[in-house]
Amino acid sequence: MVRVKSRYLLCEVNVPDRSRLLLLDDRAVAAAVREAVARIHGDYGAALCSSGFTVKYLNAHTGIVFLRLPKRSYRLLWSALPFISSIEARGQKVSCFLSCLHVGGTIRTCQKFLIQYNKQQLHRMLPKCKNPEEEQKIRRAILNCSVPGGNMEGLEDEDDDDDEEEEEE
Repeated sequence: MVRVKSRYLLCEVNVPDRSRLLLLDDRAVAAAVREAVARIHGDYGAALCSSGFTVKYLNAHTGIVFLRLPKRSYRLLWSALPFISSIEARGQKVSCFLSCLHVGGTIRTCQKFLIQYNKQQLHRMLPKCKNPEEEQKIRRAILNCSVPGGNMEGLEDEDDDDDEEEEEE
């Protein structure tokens, strides 16, 4: 049996008020993405999105989201992301937009990209420090941003190798 190949979209949820990120949950993000795909691509897009699409990880503090979807339909879903203007979560409407940072074949490649992206963001923040204490905090954060063992907490996937096909005998 041949396994289904997947793509992972590493997205960032951008909101005007960072405290509103805490309202988000994975079901609300998935519903907003499905609704946007159905609105933009119709029944065909909704059908493709309904099979195999999941939100693998959502960090409500940083706004980072990992979306997993079948390889054949990732461009369709990716094209609908700019049309998300708000997410309905816990009875409140959170105005936001999703920006796709990386598309990967495995969750591990997205993790590696996310580590590099966070390092770049911290290096950009360093020159904007107002006092030496802020600068010292950011320097410590840069030195501590590597993840031991190469895995991020809560992000483990059973099918890491995207290039090989497995067959049952």
